[in-house]
Amino acid sequence: MKKSIHTREYQILRHLLRECREAANITQVELAERLEQTQSFVSKCERGELRLDVIQLRSFCTCMDMDLLTFVRTLEERLARK
Repeated sequence: MKKSIHTREYQILRHLLRECREAANITQVELAERLEQTQSFVSKCERGELRLDVIQLRSFCTCMDMDLLTFVRTLEERLARK
């Protein structure tokens, strides 16, 4: 199993993360404030320069008023597409 930010799977995760943030009508700056991080941290996560662990992903979801399980279900659906 590859542990890389450059896999197809991680690219899908990054796109979904950004899509969810935009759907929640939250800017990177606003999300960063909620996460108590910098805007550049959020940007690096969305661009794939930083790899998120599950706890960080949960925090992202919480700050976007999204349930982690909903995010993961959506991710799984997209990963299943070829």
